Amino acid sequence: MKKICFIAQFPPPIHGLSKAVETLYTSALQSKYLFQQINLTNNKEILKTLWKIVTNTSDLYYLTIAQTRGGNWRDLLILKLLQWKKRKCLIHLHGGYYRILIEKDCGQLQRSLNYKAISRISGTIVLGNSLKSIFKGMINEQKIFVVPNCVDEEYMLNACSYKEKINLLASQPVLHILYLSNFIESKGYKEVLELAAKVQTEQKNTLHFHFAGKFFEEKERMYFENFITKHQLENTITYHGIVSGKKKNDLLNLCNIFILLTRYPNEGQPISILEAMGNAMAIITTNHAGIPDIATNKEHGLVIDKNNINLEEIYNYILRLDKERSSLRNICERNYNIAHSNYTEQQYINNMDNVCLLYTSPSPRDRG
Repeated sequence: MKKICFIAQFPPPIHGLSKAVETLYTSALQSKYLFQQINLTNNKEILKTLWKIVTNTSDLYYLTIAQTRGGNWRDLLILKLLQWKKRKCLIHLHGGYYRILIEKDCGQLQRSLNYKAISRISGTIVLGNSLKSIFKGMINEQKIFVVPNCVDEEYMLNACSYKEKINLLASQPVLHILYLSNFIESKGYKEVLELAAKVQTEQKNTLHFHFAGKFFEEKERMYFENFITKHQLENTITYHGIVSGKKKNDLLNLCNIFILLTRYPNEGQPISILEAMGNAMAIITTNHAGIPDIATNKEHGLVIDKNNINLEEIYNYILRLDKERSSLRNICERNYNIAHSNYTEQQYINNMDNVCLLYTSPSPRDRG
């Protein structure tokens, strides 16, 4: 049985990266490979981490790389150790900022070390085809693999609830619009507030906005709360706090349209969009990072230019969906079926297994 060592962030805390790592590590693939882990969550234990790598004897190493300068220095040390050990290594980028990081944020030495390290690894995994260009000129394109994100089974709408939700769509008096993300300006929450204010001004009582997520800075919380008070949006907006478990399930099931107008630099492939699709929602988003791989204009909803966010266009699109419920239903059905075909945990595990097999199975082709 081949040994695979995960050098990655494991929960806690739970976020997109750590959850994806846990999904793979705890999967049925444990009966196929011998999994080991070296947890990168605590950077203060870097010396212990490096020693664990030195003494580890796995056949393949799976490393989730960082998108910060400090984290990148750590990754360079790890990659150097693995190359010294002459072991196969796959890196997995759960974002879209890495190339910008090394080209613009890093000095010449760090940039040069990255090019050298990446050129020597066994392979790299990105979230979508549009993100393969991140490693262009750094590694042979045949060694760049695409494995999309997945949705936690807990947050996928089941068939019975789906039928009920879809059948109610034509007659329900209010459409529910959801922003589910952290409250960071580049995620677009302020634009969603502006849309809600326009709904209030024009007295569109068939639309209600739901916000859920974490405030990292007090100024963002104050902006959000003051905006609601100033525009008297208490009956148009509901803030649900940080949601998980049943509360998150109920919110996903309730809402019909998901909106994320992101330009967030570290964005890769937002799991929140996949969750919305898996809960039969239409998507309103931007063409940022890896989003075009999972959401296209008209087919999945409205996808707009991240550099030209036209709120009037978005507002009119929402009104059209409200008026033409059959069109909304078609989009919701399509998104639900796509999510349940392509973005389940099992599909993610199968995709990752296919990549790992290339480096753990006896083959005349040298992929090391």
